[in-house]
Amino acid sequence: MSTYEQEVNVEQHEFEPIKGYPMLNWKGKRPFRSTQYYPAQLKETHGEVTDGWINKIFWGDNLQVMSHLLKEYRGKIKLIYIDPPFDSKAEYKKKIKLKGKQISNDLNAFEEVQYTDMWTNDEYLQFMYERLILIRELLSEDGSLYLHCDWHKSHYLRCICDEIFGAQNFRNEIVWSYFGFKRSTTRKFPQKHDILLSYVKSEEYIWNVQYQPHSEEYIKRFKKDENGRLYRDDVNPTGGGSRVIYLDEVPGDIIDSVWNDIPPVNPVAKERQNYPTQKPEKLLERIINASTNLGDIVFDCFMGSGTAQAVSLKNGRKFIGSDINLGAVQTTTKRLTKILAANEKSVPGFEVYNVNNYDIFRNPVQAKELLIEALEVQPIHNNSIYDGEKDGRMVKIMPVNRIASRADLNELITNFDYKSFEKRQIENPNQPVERLLLVCMGHEPDLAAALEQEVGYKLDIEVVDILRDKSNLEFKRDSEAEVIVDSGNLIIKNFYPMSLLQKLSIMKENVEDWKELVESVMIDWNYDGAVLEPTVVDIPEKNELVSGIYKIPEDAGTIRVKITDLLSESFEVSIDNG
Repeated sequence: MSTYEQEVNVEQHEFEPIKGYPMLNWKGKRPFRSTQYYPAQLKETHGEVTDGWINKIFWGDNLQVMSHLLKEYRGKIKLIYIDPPFDSKAEYKKKIKLKGKQISNDLNAFEEVQYTDMWTNDEYLQFMYERLILIRELLSEDGSLYLHCDWHKSHYLRCICDEIFGAQNFRNEIVWSYFGFKRSTTRKFPQKHDILLSYVKSEEYIWNVQYQPHSEEYIKRFKKDENGRLYRDDVNPTGGGSRVIYLDEVPGDIIDSVWNDIPPVNPVAKERQNYPTQKPEKLLERIINASTNLGDIVFDCFMGSGTAQAVSLKNGRKFIGSDINLGAVQTTTKRLTKILAANEKSVPGFEVYNVNNYDIFRNPVQAKELLIEALEVQPIHNNSIYDGEKDGRMVKIMPVNRIASRADLNELITNFDYKSFEKRQIENPNQPVERLLLVCMGHEPDLAAALEQEVGYKLDIEVVDILRDKSNLEFKRDSEAEVIVDSGNLIIKNFYPMSLLQKLSIMKENVEDWKELVESVMIDWNYDGAVLEPTVVDIPEKNELVSGIYKIPEDAGTIRVKITDLLSESFEVSIDNG
């Protein structure tokens, strides 16, 4: 079958009908019955294929990533764990700190927003609804979903999952109770738990009972027999009378749906990745061990710091992960390469892909601010529809780093003020009811016409493609580096990550040791011009620094060097070893 035919199959395949009732309704709820295929571009390979498998990480909108995965993995994934936005109305920041003390400056550390978790209620529910439908398509018949959430939206999400999976396939509402600081000034009981909603695809789901060690209080109930074995007399629950229970025959205390034995990741934990909302490995280990077997595929499409991927790799499971935030992809890549380097057994490596993504904006949170400034848009604050106004047009900035599709128009269609549209049409029947400026990075044909047709009112729409119409705009300052070959060594003499230096208010001339600004160095000694396959992965611990000098092997050809700074921005350069 040709690639074209396979893509058509994805787009023509309608999803299974959702289970139906109970059904939650919200403003602008739209059915989601099919999707389109999105290609993926292989960018990096770390490690080797093992037993015909290599793990995969995708950078892109997870709706499009899952649409891509349908072609090969529909009905094949055993476990999907997701830790999506909670609609917590918060900004999640990562602290950026220099690795040494050679740079003299008042600003040696700062916080950068990784993502915001602020939604309108209806927008959030539609966002989750569409993704949960695709998740069900990817799950195998014996697969399970664990949806990590909290009090903000757990009640809504359970209703949506009941509708999509069927209420009969609900298995658990797991309470993960953790400790933390409590404020007596709060006029309610302090919130100190998250919720994990567990659903299955069918009654044939994988299940492995999980145990925890017996408590000291339980062990004290036992006494020694003449052979030194601990035992106790107990009532026979099936036939009456008594029975003898030996402690060494009881595997442990069965874990129930309240988990209070797993602390959050503390500030000095070895597994800490300095990524906001990172979840502990023990939490994912329990879920993965309960609902998968060795060799099964685990998928997390809100990957974050890569905990699900790391635990899968350590426990003999295959994994697929995705995130829209490039910082998350870089953090996960760094974390996994360390695990591969420390693993003495032969385990599968992983590949890194882009799905419908342009590497222009590293951080989607800051993209709108950059575009508003570059396009000289007058921002509008606290507006759920528009991002600003320019030359009498209301401005909407479409999702960045990918081609805008008709699906991206849904937010506008849902939130338009149709009462105002109707009033304007009555007052001026021959005039458009709204003048719009859509800003995007490439778009599907007839995007403006599709919006007008869907709305049913006359609109004056201008579409600006910043890659085509505003190609002269400069959105970020490129990094600079001096890399040379000398006496059989590849030497990085200087590196200037301009965006980072700008945030730190440091001039190039004041950088005494460029290594303080670097997160990692990766080198491919025989670059094929398309996919980076690094054999040198220099990722120092904590405040240690990269080497900067690397011995060139005799069989080296074209050398590709990738330097990643503390902001997760990367600089790549090729060197001809001639």
